Amino acid sequence: MQGDPIRTPAIQVASLTKSIPTATHTVEILRGLDFTIERGEFVAIMGPSGSGKSTLLGLLAGLDTPTSGRIVLDGEDITGLDEDHMAVLRGRKVGFVFQSYQLLPTLTAEENVLLPYELTGGNGDGRRRARELLKSVGLEDRRDHYPIQLSGGEQQRVALARAFMVRPPILLADEPTGNLDSQNGQHILDLLISLNQREGTTLVLVTHDPALSSRANRRIVLQDGRIVSDDALRT
Repeated sequence: MQGDPIRTPAIQVASLTKSIPTATHTVEILRGLDFTIERGEFVAIMGPSGSGKSTLLGLLAGLDTPTSGRIVLDGEDITGLDEDHMAVLRGRKVGFVFQSYQLLPTLTAEENVLLPYELTGGNGDGRRRARELLKSVGLEDRRDHYPIQLSGGEQQRVALARAFMVRPPILLADEPTGNLDSQNGQHILDLLISLNQREGTTLVLVTHDPALSSRANRRIVLQDGRIVSDDALRT
């Protein structure tokens, strides 16, 4: 499905379910979710452990497939795409920030940031873009350092720069401050919001922290695989 990029929402989810069969019964993780996220929105997804938050984010990223329902990212229906086509679409459409950073230990900070650009066959001046992003997260002088030489907060800043490398229209973040102390966590969130606004990206953030979710434009709360509230926090 293709749509007008100006009018089409960033994310459309319809009747989304995810269940896992076991030897004795079926575990229902997500139960018929319906929501739309407009371009440029910052949406926080909250809920208790086991509510389905990370499962939902994985489905939005195309890292898993739903049992039923439909997901449209940036005007393209990803439902039923095979892994090769999903990988190409994900490389163009989606940036991802993980709680555990997911940096490659054998690459420098700059090389880690460049990686999505190289994987998508970029043919411009990627190195300049990588250095600009590292500068924007305060790591211009650490670009030749390996992950083991960086603190947790610095590694997460590299991960943020990497997520924005190919200017994805959608950025998904799974507890991006979960492994950091409160001061570093607030700094990472400030950087994430600043980059999000500068790049015009749609941001979906999974968090258990009400203080972090209060920074969003909108908060969706899951419980037992269902949406129990969906509230605008600011316009």
